[in-house]
Amino acid sequence: MLIAFNKPYGVLCQFTDRSVPARRTLAEFGLPPGVYPAGRLDFDSEGLLLLTDDGALAHRFTDPRHKQPKTYWVQVEGTPSEPQLRALREGVALNDGPTRPAQAREIDPPALWPRDPPVRFRKTVPDAWLELTLREGRNRQVRRMTAAVGLPTLRLVRVALGTHRLDGLVPGQWRACGA
Repeated sequence: MLIAFNKPYGVLCQFTDRSVPARRTLAEFGLPPGVYPAGRLDFDSEGLLLLTDDGALAHRFTDPRHKQPKTYWVQVEGTPSEPQLRALREGVALNDGPTRPAQAREIDPPALWPRDPPVRFRKTVPDAWLELTLREGRNRQVRRMTAAVGLPTLRLVRVALGTHRLDGLVPGQWRACGA
């Protein structure tokens, strides 16, 4: 079984939380029993999360050797320059080593659901949207890459993983899909 889920902002990618106070988890969304996340999305990131009851399938989505493309829409602080986009495309030096090259382009603001809480707005600082496609998945990688080129991330939404896309799922909604 494979489930596509639109993870809302502020939800952990696990079914329980032992912190105090407890944070929101996947348990509140009526997902089928026996599934678990194939990969992660940070607490403060949104969008497509795949869940499965098949360990081999989960491995195919998460193992870097399979190089599954992950596509994100990223709202950044600032106006991207061609050198900044080129740096993302060529790979960025991070403290844990250089990243693989990414596909990176500026996009028009996408039609997304409102975020709760909303992204901070500052009249004096412009923002822009990027579409980034990575073929690796380090901890907080997109945020660290955009920060490294001088474009801090304000909002991060994963819209695709491999051939699977959000395709109209609203936050908290899920659907079964083919592997």
